[in-house]
Amino acid sequence: MEKTNNSRRTFLKSSALLGGGLMIHFTGLANFDISERTGTLGTPAELIELNGYVKIMPDNTIKIICPNPEFGQNVMTSLPMIVAEELDVEWQKVLVEMGPHDSVKLGSQFTGGSNSVRMYWRILREAGATARYMLVQAAAQTWGVPAEEITTKAGMLYHEKTGKKGKYGDFATKAAGVTVAKGVVKPKDIKNFNIVRTSKKNVEGTKIISGKPLFGLDYKYDGMLIAMIEHPPGFGMTVDSFDATAALKMPGVKEVFRQKIYEDGFEQGGFDVRTFNEVVVVVGKTTWEVMNARKKLIVKWKPAGDTKDTMGGRGGAREVVVPGELESSDAQYQKMQDFASKPAQLLRKDGDPETAFKNAAQVIERTFTAPFLAHNCMEPINFFAHVTADKALLVGPLQAPGWTEPTLSKILKLPADKIEIQMTRMGGGFGRRAYGHYLVEAALISKKVNAPVKLIYSKEDDMTYGIYRPMYTATYRAALDADKKLIAFHVKGGGIPEHPIHANRFPAGAVDNYLAEGWQIPSNITVGAFRAPRSNFNAAAEQSFLDEVAEAMGKDPIEFRLELLKRAKENPVGKNNEYDAARYAGVLELVRDKSGWKNSGTEKYSRGVAAYFCHSSYAAHVVDMVIRDGEPYVKQVFSAIDCGIVVNPDAASNMVQGAVVDGIGNALYGGLTHKNGVSEQRNFHNYRIIRMREAPKKVEVFFVKNDIDPTGLGEPPFPPVFGAVANALYKASGQRFYKQPYSLKPTDKPIV
Repeated sequence: MEKTNNSRRTFLKSSALLGGGLMIHFTGLANFDISERTGTLGTPAELIELNGYVKIMPDNTIKIICPNPEFGQNVMTSLPMIVAEELDVEWQKVLVEMGPHDSVKLGSQFTGGSNSVRMYWRILREAGATARYMLVQAAAQTWGVPAEEITTKAGMLYHEKTGKKGKYGDFATKAAGVTVAKGVVKPKDIKNFNIVRTSKKNVEGTKIISGKPLFGLDYKYDGMLIAMIEHPPGFGMTVDSFDATAALKMPGVKEVFRQKIYEDGFEQGGFDVRTFNEVVVVVGKTTWEVMNARKKLIVKWKPAGDTKDTMGGRGGAREVVVPGELESSDAQYQKMQDFASKPAQLLRKDGDPETAFKNAAQVIERTFTAPFLAHNCMEPINFFAHVTADKALLVGPLQAPGWTEPTLSKILKLPADKIEIQMTRMGGGFGRRAYGHYLVEAALISKKVNAPVKLIYSKEDDMTYGIYRPMYTATYRAALDADKKLIAFHVKGGGIPEHPIHANRFPAGAVDNYLAEGWQIPSNITVGAFRAPRSNFNAAAEQSFLDEVAEAMGKDPIEFRLELLKRAKENPVGKNNEYDAARYAGVLELVRDKSGWKNSGTEKYSRGVAAYFCHSSYAAHVVDMVIRDGEPYVKQVFSAIDCGIVVNPDAASNMVQGAVVDGIGNALYGGLTHKNGVSEQRNFHNYRIIRMREAPKKVEVFFVKNDIDPTGLGEPPFPPVFGAVANALYKASGQRFYKQPYSLKPTDKPIV
């Protein structure tokens, strides 16, 4: 990976050369030996660009640009598959390349919110279909035949009447000049798909398993220095003074200085964060030398006090007061209990829930809580920056370059077209890398030392920095009449620093009298998107509670949910119900049938079920649990998913399996606590995650088959896992669990 001075405008063309330039480490295709083809690629002039996503080489090799950052969800395979489908090419002839940040050519380029396939589905279909249209028009002009008589197949053009045929590469140059009128391009009929809906191997699979440089940590640049930061040990603290005398004497150390990230009054964007606005920076030659030098720093910290942030938004800039207290987990839980007893914000109200609860024959009330969770990305946080007086190059793992670029532009005082952001493969993300503070830090450090710099966080740096899943609580109430019919439902939830309630989701719309309320507590502990934000707690609490209500009513938990969904489908209550009741019921029915919910032989397991809707998709799980060595163990899981058209089935199944394992681990073990503002967990020695021996032996995944445009997949399977685990654990232990992480006490006597 060599030094480059390419501008954004020339980057796509020059990066086409395999064997040179920064993009060599992005190109890959499983089961296709690119090295044998490098001699045929010629010069950049031979790479014909038909649009921002499609480039064709004279030897008929097709290069497809992936617009969205990749952190393991396999968009570098699934998104190009959509283009290739409409382009009508042979998948084995496709090369995939990660695009640079270029919102003009490639759109928003945001990986998050399970948006990648959903957001780009129509865009990429149109891009592929348009490129195919241009090639057909070029062939028609060359052969002097009507375009409608030309057919395509596997990267070839045919005119049956004259017997003429040719490769796409033969017509690429001419096609690049074809003007495409609006509305003339028509994508394929879905029934004619032959790439989409088939399983394709990860295009970077071979490089991943062979250890090729793909990640931000792999990136190198001539003269590059390494930087690490020392941030305050606790939230609500800031730098008072520091002594770097000993650190500066350490081998390889270049500079040690104090760095302010945002100046007072700086207008932050939605994904800017203000955790530890002042840090101490150590810059040196190597990571090891910098790590050792940092240990020699003597830093005095002081309380930051209440601070003010200026937050931007559609309604204009506003000031937000960030409390300066040094919080502890016990006090946080107590504060949430106090807030829960106060009036809250009304989020939704159907019917007359107050009267229904007053007249109820039985009221079931339960309160659920959950701690902060750390993201724990496998690849440490890192970013490279080379900032000069007139331009900036930044390279590394980032989910949302378009959101970070405006912040960089303001801080560096450079126009956006002078800032080039290149995205490497991410070693994990799911929200953590949507917050570009580490990119901003790297840029400021590079500017300060006037050299190319790679900023690296240790695991302890990351785990104590913030951007956690928030701390939540919610109280659920259900009112039953004398016949044990559900007549009212109430949820009141809050958290630090946001509430988790999605007021218009199930069971809203299925109960005559429904009430949803929310509240939140400001905090200096920074939080962020964490795989299905808010839903990951909301589903756990809601689905656990619904099981308990079903038991009180004497109903099977799946049949109880299906009854509610039938009501929501046939005679829905209220307005703005977010979910499709028929699709929701569909995943429950599918998981019931595939798991053999009540079949003989399943009695040896403690079975738990849960289902949830989020990110426009539906997921349901049946968890089979046993007690092993006195601890709960999920032996197998059955998962049913409705996410519309499944682009790459094997990759989709992998995504669901990963969500299941991730959900089980967080439900049983995850939790981060604070004492006087200081994170009590700093690394994996005391932050518990699931281990290999604790993962299920089998996770079977089933997709509802339909022709609905693809919806979310990375996040939807995750939230209901928590509820399914809690419900199975009740069957295994005989007790309900209301506080995450769920744990059997030593005195408990599990029912095996």
